[in-house]
Amino acid sequence: MTETDMLFSITVPGSTANLGPGFDSVGMALSRYLRLSVFPHDEWRFEAETDVVAGIPEGTENLIYQVAKRTAAHFEKELPPSLVKVWSDIPLARGLGSSAAAIAAAIELANELADLKLSDSDKLHFASLEEGHPDNAGASLAGGLVIGLHDKNKTEMVSVKDIDLDVVVVIPFYEVLTKDARDVLPDSLPYPKAVEASAVSNMLVAGLISKNWQLVGRMMKKDLFHQPYRRALVPELAKVEHEAGLNGAYGTALSGAGPTILSFIEKGKGEALKTQLALKFPHCEVDCLHVPNTGSIIERKPVNSV
Repeated sequence: MTETDMLFSITVPGSTANLGPGFDSVGMALSRYLRLSVFPHDEWRFEAETDVVAGIPEGTENLIYQVAKRTAAHFEKELPPSLVKVWSDIPLARGLGSSAAAIAAAIELANELADLKLSDSDKLHFASLEEGHPDNAGASLAGGLVIGLHDKNKTEMVSVKDIDLDVVVVIPFYEVLTKDARDVLPDSLPYPKAVEASAVSNMLVAGLISKNWQLVGRMMKKDLFHQPYRRALVPELAKVEHEAGLNGAYGTALSGAGPTILSFIEKGKGEALKTQLALKFPHCEVDCLHVPNTGSIIERKPVNSV
């Protein structure tokens, strides 16, 4: 199977979500990627091309196939069998949107193979039905920063581009599964605390829209929705907050459910912060990322002229 046999490829960025108080509603694309290369085949087969995705299911039990099949079935269409080569540098179960990227890619896969002609809003809605919220998948589909709301009938999203920041991530080598991270959250908040938490979230959004990064950083730390309950799952969080703050970061927060921790810093200063955090946290992977303006990209095989 050579590149000339490829039908098309799908590339989607990973993402972070929440940014502290933007719980299940604020997402941001990050410059880690998932790429699917799709070839005609006599049966469904998935092949891992990087160590990150080594061990993924190779047949129809694969999440990407399952989501693509459900999406096509909504329109009473079937998918032709394909070989899908899977390349990714988004670590699994680390809070960098690996499953949301897979879901976004799967919807693009169904759209291409079954010629569904989905609009951007359709893609977002189907992805949010799978995820239960629009933040990670919305960022993978649209790029940039997204603020969204999902219910079973409609998904709303506002997209903000040109997020001129460096994002330094500290990625521990243990996993935090979403279910475990959800289990530590309370069933409810007292009304006064819920009002305060909502106000903090509103101020975070105001800071993001106005690109007031100092305000964003302060609100990231004030989150009342999830970080106070998840700190015990990620002991590095408080230490990264302290070290990043000493080195000029605007703010620090859990990325999604963790355990990855991200810090925002002025564009051009991320590599220096990366160096400092790598020295302090040698047991973790540390990287400096950016926020891509572009979400999912489809590259189709050129049609030869006759």
